[in-house]
Amino acid sequence: MTAPLMAMPMMLIPESAPFTAEQRAWLSGLFASALAPQMRGVTALGAGEAGRLAPAGPVLATNDDAPWHDPAMALDERMALAETKPLAPKLMAAMAQQDCGQCGYNCADYANALFEKKEERLNLCAPGGKETARMLKQLAAEIGASAPAAQVITAEDMPATVDASLRGRCREQPVEARFVARRRLNGAGSEKDTWHVDFDLSDSGIDYAVGDSFGVFPGNDLGLVDQIIAMLGASHTTELRDKTLREVLRDDVSLGAAPDTLFELISYVTGGKTREKARALARGEDPDGDARTLDVMAALQKFPGARIHPEAFIDALEAMQPRLYSISSSPKFAPGYLSLTVDAVRYVVGKRKRAGVASTFLADRIAQGAPLKVYVQKAHNFALPADPAKPIIMIGPGTGVAPFRAFLQERRATNAPGKNWLFFGHQRQMTDFFYKDELDAMRESKLLTRLSLAWSRDGTTKYYVQDRMREVGAALWQWLAEGAHFYICGDAKRMAKDVEMALVDIVAQHGARSTEEAIAFVGALKKSGRYQADVY
Repeated sequence: MTAPLMAMPMMLIPESAPFTAEQRAWLSGLFASALAPQMRGVTALGAGEAGRLAPAGPVLATNDDAPWHDPAMALDERMALAETKPLAPKLMAAMAQQDCGQCGYNCADYANALFEKKEERLNLCAPGGKETARMLKQLAAEIGASAPAAQVITAEDMPATVDASLRGRCREQPVEARFVARRRLNGAGSEKDTWHVDFDLSDSGIDYAVGDSFGVFPGNDLGLVDQIIAMLGASHTTELRDKTLREVLRDDVSLGAAPDTLFELISYVTGGKTREKARALARGEDPDGDARTLDVMAALQKFPGARIHPEAFIDALEAMQPRLYSISSSPKFAPGYLSLTVDAVRYVVGKRKRAGVASTFLADRIAQGAPLKVYVQKAHNFALPADPAKPIIMIGPGTGVAPFRAFLQERRATNAPGKNWLFFGHQRQMTDFFYKDELDAMRESKLLTRLSLAWSRDGTTKYYVQDRMREVGAALWQWLAEGAHFYICGDAKRMAKDVEMALVDIVAQHGARSTEEAIAFVGALKKSGRYQADVY
């Protein structure tokens, strides 16, 4: 019987080599160690074949061996951790690590699709933005030499009809839903602008499950579109792609962060110092310290002397990407309808007001009854327990409450006997208590077993959901000991990390564990599916 791989060095040096047996063993161990990161599934062969290796193909990205899989970690930190890794894991490290599904994959699968040449688009990681796109562009130069060739699919290979099961299930095959209504969730005087938005799916042919996300293809603000057309010195009715220029700018291209290709184009139609500045921006440099503020409109304003043909301008822009939102309704509670909870993004740069394209599309621009392109993104490990009797603990400040409203509706519709505990927080109780009437009614009916609230702007002391968790740590630990599933939804950069740290502290204090043991306990919850996150 062949010795286990770790017990017997792999013999890479043939017996005919001019070394002693001990020297061959030592050199084989050295080379095996050096080659290990580039190989996976290497096995020792049987007697008579000892010393030969059977590589099982290139190393692909996986969450199991990804210390950079942390959405709170900066890109340079992630890339440093992946510096010595093979190419596919490096590609994964460049992603935003949110597994949000906006690209149509999770982070590891998107990296592997790029590595195996099954996906060519480098700009699909919406949370990662230009930083991720630039890093992927750098790494993509290595793919040609390192990655195996992907199967070429010709027109003859394509099915004669579209797979009906994919309609409305992916960004490539959206369907039409109808916008029904919106209502503002904030009270007068709130610093926030959050909306409850309803859609009619009855004619779309799609359904969904709680925990899923809803992909929306927005339209750009026509006021912004018209300003850009004026700066180009073009006509609204110029025909491009079988549409007018105005329609293309409204529906087909992103007018957000100016892409590197736009700065490259500007460098071709300008000269002197202006050309050098545009080239620097195209390389990812920041000659004037304003690169992060340059959307498409600001880029045109920065280079007013550039004379760009409308067709070349459109070709230099990125395609309009869908936006994903956590669904805040249950199909069992409201069949045929779907709800979202959306923060309208509005801010000022210099003297110019700016707005998030999708959030203000839903909050301001789309008309009642209007159709829009949508799809359902199935959840990646974010769902209610299979056993409805299991207790659930939900941490959802701000719009993070969205999927938990859906969870609670589902538990009510199915008469699930499990206990439910929601932690909700925001700025002020009087103006920012989303779904207050609903949650109060759920608490009175005993559907919502516990409701813990945290307000950061009421009074002199700021309270956040993690602070409330620590205050009720003994009870929270008891729920975990009873088998409760733990969920978190919301900000990935700070809140999610703070909540996880609070949970570790609670496990250590009330579970009588060391910090290391508490960290391991929370890690075990994640592996078993009892700790699930939907962060952005």
